[in-house]
Amino acid sequence: MSECVFCLIAQKKIQSEIVYEDEDILAFKDIKPEAPVHIIVIPKKHISSVMDLNDENISIVSKAFNAIKSIAEKYNIAKSGFRIVANCGKDGGQSVMHLHFHLLGGRDLKWPPG
Repeated sequence: MSECVFCLIAQKKIQSEIVYEDEDILAFKDIKPEAPVHIIVIPKKHISSVMDLNDENISIVSKAFNAIKSIAEKYNIAKSGFRIVANCGKDGGQSVMHLHFHLLGGRDLKWPPG
């Protein structure tokens, strides 16, 4: 099994443009942005998907959302609005099997997405 690319980013074995970091959460710019602001927010500890959250690790979601709030303020999208996306599983569009949230903003985001 190959190593998880997001774990390698969290371990600083793969370079990324980090915009937020604390003890449990890392956030970095998406390499193929879909909006002027497109940040990936991950737990540093590997959790494969939303379906792998449990009583022991669910608090990571509130930590991620606190980070998202800080990042939205830093990038001046807190007042204009933004989108948070968590894909789950192959059919849900999850391409990296490590729980992560896409923070998108900086333009009018239509629904449904294209």
